[in-house]
Amino acid sequence: MARIELQNVGVEYLVREMRRSSLVSAAKSFATGGDIDMSNRNKVMISALKDVSLTFGDGDRVGLIGHNGAGKTTLLRVLSGILPPMEGSILIQGRLAGLLSIQLGLDQNASGYENIFIRARYMGCSEEEIAERFDDICEFSELGDYLHLPLRTYSSGMRVRLAFSIATAFEPDILILDEWLSAGDATFREKAAERLKNLVAQSGIFFMATHQPGLMKRMCNKGVILEKGRVTFQGDVEEALEIHAGKMPVAKAG
Repeated sequence: MARIELQNVGVEYLVREMRRSSLVSAAKSFATGGDIDMSNRNKVMISALKDVSLTFGDGDRVGLIGHNGAGKTTLLRVLSGILPPMEGSILIQGRLAGLLSIQLGLDQNASGYENIFIRARYMGCSEEEIAERFDDICEFSELGDYLHLPLRTYSSGMRVRLAFSIATAFEPDILILDEWLSAGDATFREKAAERLKNLVAQSGIFFMATHQPGLMKRMCNKGVILEKGRVTFQGDVEEALEIHAGKMPVAKAG
């Protein structure tokens, strides 16, 4: 059974030792982001997330909605365990896969074969699980004999193929995605999209952020709107998208 509970979660970023002119530039750069505290003349505090409380369980497919800098990626990083919250608490039940940086943990000097084990261990998979999925990863990547070669000899497209094949080979209880992943040429992208859809269907809870409303409607049943790091709405995804587009007033806030 998959479950996620966030209680009053907060994340702040600190910018240090800045001249006054630089403070103005920093404020402008975060104009669509979190709340900015410029009370101290030598630093800027940015609240990327503030008092976020959310609860989700099996069957929830959640789309994060908001302008650039609203806190979507920060929230996904907190959920993935990449970024610990500075305030509040988070409870996660179930095996989690965060596909935010699928090439994280790969070794440029190791072969493709070796990187399958390296990346899968990084994801928390056991030796038995890796061995069970090893042949499938190799076949899905379509890299053939290149798997014998060091990763540094790969093109960028080949690296993405390998990383995607590893990252999507293991079924999670909770799947977290920042934008829809695509990899390789048109034929491989079609195959990758089908694999990702199956992974979403098999997961208990699914989180994603995207600027494609149509895709969010197809993949999600719930929507969370973030504005300057705060949750301003949580509920039906179509209602959330209409509120965000300005077609409907906010009916309920989280």
